[in-house]
Amino acid sequence: MTDVDEDVAAAGWTLTSYLVAKGANNLNISGLLDRIEEQMQQTPDRLQWAMNECLANIGIHYPEYRARAIKIGERLGVLKDYPTPPNCTSPYAPVWIEEMVARQQS
Repeated sequence: MTDVDEDVAAAGWTLTSYLVAKGANNLNISGLLDRIEEQMQQTPDRLQWAMNECLANIGIHYPEYRARAIKIGERLGVLKDYPTPPNCTSPYAPVWIEEMVARQQS
């Protein structure tokens, strides 16, 4: 996740996002949110997408961190204006989180 090669760093974030979604026990979720909040907005696109996915998965799968993940997504605004086709979920983390949580609850 800290590699200077953007592709390697993005792969690290993608793997971490997968572990978040699977509920791995040894993750520092608060620390991940800190790093996302500090770094995501100024990272290259590929890395930004991977970090954004991790942010969304934290909000979706960790209810205790959901409000914080949504606030981070709103404040950073990453992918907020991404064109999303009808009947598809936006990659903008706050919308993505709310949609997936609503689906889980129905």
